[in-house]
Amino acid sequence: MSKGTVDIVGVPLDLGANIRGSNMGPATIRVADLHRQIEVLGFATEDLGDISVPYREQIAKADRSQNYLSVIEKIVAQLAEITKRSIEAGHIPLTIGGDHTVAIGSISGVSSALHAKGKNLGLIWVDAHADLNTPETSPTGNIHGMPLAVVIGQGHKSLTSIGGTFAKVKPQNVALIGIRSIDNDERELCKSSGIRYFTMREIDEKGLSKVMEEAIQVASKDTDGIHLSFDLDAIEPLYAPGVSTPVTGGLSHREAHLCLEMIADSKKLLSMDFVEVNPMTDIDHKTAKLTVDFILSALGKSII
Repeated sequence: MSKGTVDIVGVPLDLGANIRGSNMGPATIRVADLHRQIEVLGFATEDLGDISVPYREQIAKADRSQNYLSVIEKIVAQLAEITKRSIEAGHIPLTIGGDHTVAIGSISGVSSALHAKGKNLGLIWVDAHADLNTPETSPTGNIHGMPLAVVIGQGHKSLTSIGGTFAKVKPQNVALIGIRSIDNDERELCKSSGIRYFTMREIDEKGLSKVMEEAIQVASKDTDGIHLSFDLDAIEPLYAPGVSTPVTGGLSHREAHLCLEMIADSKKLLSMDFVEVNPMTDIDHKTAKLTVDFILSALGKSII
C-alpha cells in the first residue's frame, strides 16, 4: 500500500544569485536515483517536470533590472500554482532547485492552499544564511538572499503578493536552523523579525536534538503542517561541497539526518524544497547523492 504521492517539480533557477550553476541542480538530483529511492520507501512519485527558466543570455536588457525581478516573479508564481494544486490533491510537493529563491513559490503555493481553508503553515528553514534581507538592506540585491523575508511578508510587493496578499507564514511559526553567515543590516532584521533562530553556536551548546524539539514545536504551534526548506549550504562543506555559497562550520552529515528524521517523526511535514545544489562546485556528484539521502530521511527512512 502506497504511503502517498510525492510530486516532484524542478526549478532550474540561478538568477537569484551571482554564482551560476545551481540551475543544473534539479537534473543532477534526479540522476542521483531520486525517483526509485523514494518509491522503495513506499511512496508513489509523479514528476511534474521542470519550470521553464531562461538563461541569463536569453533575457532582454529591460528584464534584467532589479536583479531579474520580473523574470523571477513569473517563475515563482508558476511554482506557487503547482504546489498549491499538489497540496489540494493530498500529495507531498517536493521542489528541487535551483537557488533558494524558489522557496518563495513553493511556500506561497502551499500556504495559499491552507489559507483557503482557514489553516496556517509552519516553516522550518535550514540554512547557513538567514535569507532575511530586503531590497533596502541587501548589499547585492540578489533575491536568493531575501526569500525568508518575502514569505513572512517583507520585501518586493510583487513577490509578497504571490498566492495572495497575506504573510505566507507567521514569524512566530518560523524556525531558522544553522545560521552562521549574516549581513550586518540583516542581523538586526533577524533579531526584530519575531522568528526563532538557532545559530550554530546554540546548536553546539544545546545539541541538535533539543534544538529540533523546539523548532518543531515552534513550527507546529497553531499550524496545520510544516514546510521544510533545506539549503545544502547548511551542511559543512566537507560533506556537501557542491553548493554556490559554502560556509565552513556547518551541520555534520549525521546532524542533518537527525534534523530530518525528527521532522519525519513529527508526522507534520506537508511539503519541502531542497535547494542550492551546484554541480559546478561538486566533487564526484557527492552533494547530489547526499541530497537524495536527506530527502529520504525527511520522508521517514530510518536505520531500522
